[in-house]
Amino acid sequence: MTALPDPDYQAEFYASVPAKRLLAWIIDSILIFALSAGAVVLTAFTGLLIWPLLFLAVGFAYRTATIAGGSATWGMRFAGIELRDGAGRRLGTGLAALHTAGYTLSLALPVLQAVSVILMLVSPRGQGLTDHVLGTVMLNRRS
Repeated sequence: MTALPDPDYQAEFYASVPAKRLLAWIIDSILIFALSAGAVVLTAFTGLLIWPLLFLAVGFAYRTATIAGGSATWGMRFAGIELRDGAGRRLGTGLAALHTAGYTLSLALPVLQAVSVILMLVSPRGQGLTDHVLGTVMLNRRS
């Protein structure tokens, strides 16, 4: 990960990133809920019968599309952070889908989510479990 900013010498890239990730997660969760609720209305409320699956599918599509489109979800953009790969590049569609799949898996298994949160709080680059596996990192957006 030599192409990424060094957390010891360029700490401004990682400042407050865990707190900003939490803010982004809250905003994204609200947006995904609203989109899912809209889908329920569009399906004449039959979407309620498969609400968990609908919410999961909408969330996966939203996260993958927004990360692939700008290396950040709308919540991340609001919080001023973005994902980068190990070479410092923005994430493409494939890596965005893999990152979203890792995030989804960690939500499905609370132990993995706990490990991910702990890693975000203690690792030098604030990387979660999926970030460690994929070599991605969350940075403060460059102004």
